Amino acid sequence: MRLLPLDHPGTADHRSPGRFLWWLARGQWKTLAGGMAFGILWMSTQAVMPAVIGRAIDRGVADKDGTALLQLAGLMLLIGLVQAASGIMRHRFAVTNWLIAAYRTVQLVAHHTVHLGGTLPRKVSTGEVVAIGTSDISHLGQVMDVSARFAGAVVSFFLVAAILLQTSVTLGLVVLLGVPLLMLLVGPLLSPLQTRSARQRQLMGELSNTATDIVGGLRVLRGIGGEQVFHDRYRRESQTTRRAGVQVAKIQSVLDALQVFLPGLFVVVIVWLGARYAVSGRITPGELVAFYGYSAFLMIPLRTATEFANKVIRARVSARRVCRVLSLTPDVSEPALPAPAPAPGSELHDARSGLRVRPGAITALVSEQPDDTAALADRLGLCSAEVDDDVTLGGVPLTQLPRADVRRRIVVSDTSAALFSGRLADRLDVTGRARTTGDLERALFTASSDDIMDALPDGLDTVVTERGRSFSGGQRQRLVLARVLTIDPEVLVLVEPTSAVDAHTEARIASRLRAHRSGRTTLVATSSPLMLDAVDEVAFIESGVVVATGTHRELLDTHARYRAVVTRETELVPVGDA
Repeated sequence: MRLLPLDHPGTADHRSPGRFLWWLARGQWKTLAGGMAFGILWMSTQAVMPAVIGRAIDRGVADKDGTALLQLAGLMLLIGLVQAASGIMRHRFAVTNWLIAAYRTVQLVAHHTVHLGGTLPRKVSTGEVVAIGTSDISHLGQVMDVSARFAGAVVSFFLVAAILLQTSVTLGLVVLLGVPLLMLLVGPLLSPLQTRSARQRQLMGELSNTATDIVGGLRVLRGIGGEQVFHDRYRRESQTTRRAGVQVAKIQSVLDALQVFLPGLFVVVIVWLGARYAVSGRITPGELVAFYGYSAFLMIPLRTATEFANKVIRARVSARRVCRVLSLTPDVSEPALPAPAPAPGSELHDARSGLRVRPGAITALVSEQPDDTAALADRLGLCSAEVDDDVTLGGVPLTQLPRADVRRRIVVSDTSAALFSGRLADRLDVTGRARTTGDLERALFTASSDDIMDALPDGLDTVVTERGRSFSGGQRQRLVLARVLTIDPEVLVLVEPTSAVDAHTEARIASRLRAHRSGRTTLVATSSPLMLDAVDEVAFIESGVVVATGTHRELLDTHARYRAVVTRETELVPVGDA
């Protein structure tokens, strides 16, 4: 299933729900047209059936003409077969339309999510995106699903009206004018339904956020005894969402009731008028039966039209949420005229902090405030909301290079990196070639993950649970490190890669990392003495600026502030006192 490019004229403006729905429909017009064609044929065969039955009663039963009765019975059989075949095809197209609309939306949102990168979690919540992949795609698919039946309902309505007009002008006008009038009676309910549905959709997104936070931090909550607090919070929010759902259901129930009551009332009127005409001799008994069949059949187009309006409203609410995500733009845009790519092995430099990362060496970033080094690491990989021309690679600002090239050459792995669910080997070998070249085994060895592999009965074929929750914090951290090592980028930025492992494991990782990254540029944000003792150079940062550089041993001997941070002295030396 091919997606249109994000800059395609049909998808340039995703701010309008109507335009987004039109974009979806235009992208699958062939299957929509097929579904509508079979929907029209399906309902039209149902619409003409009462006429054939009426003729069979008048010409076959009343006139006692066995031949005519047999011919009309054969015609009814043929119409029934066409109706059955067209109904099967209509349903197949309806399901196809549902799936195409739903999963094209999923593909588009996923594509845009990758396009946004680190911008997404800063601008929209996780629950909002999750809700798109659950309830919203269902509503968007349903409006494409019902389109086939709605087209058939419209055509069959005019077909029945034309047949009735030929039999009785009065009854034909009752149908032609009565059905739109009934639809107008339903109209006032649609606007409050849309408002309440939008409110419920917002609350569902917020509730998903809370649930995600609770599941993600369950271990921490148990450790600090905060389970009850979040339990009460979730309960309050779920009750608010429930009440909003009840408000939607109140209007929905009235709408559903009118879908039964109004067509039923319409049937009563048509049958009453037809019975009066039959008694007076203005129509035949067969035509009376046909009128009753038409009035009963018209309940289907009426209910289908009401269902279509209802689903369009829900789809517009969902489309508005999808458009909100699609309207987000990344913090870093593609340069209009990309600069020539710097040569491999170029120096990474940040003018704001004064940091220079020597090519082919392992450099450590140390700060009293870990957030400062983490923020700097994000800026070095264009992962930060603060984007400027201060960071350069080989003298070329990263903002002037294509983002794909920057992501390929500079990879940042921070403490929030997680493991996705699926087969472990596939989650670690993101390039798809590390297992065949032996790079995955080397990466696992460097990350000191031997004990993890030995404890897994299925080894690399083990299925990882959601976010790797089946592993401990230290195990996840080592597996994440192994994953990023398999990529083997030109510049690798690691943020606290060993903060959750014990000292012996950390020492092994520190000693093996040098050999693994030999000849490649590596930057490690850490304050661990074991890691610092294994790097080539240390840059000490205060207030976001590099104030000292040198080896770990040199800075321990010459810089009091650095020594206080690394050795965890309780009273730090005042800033400026080296």
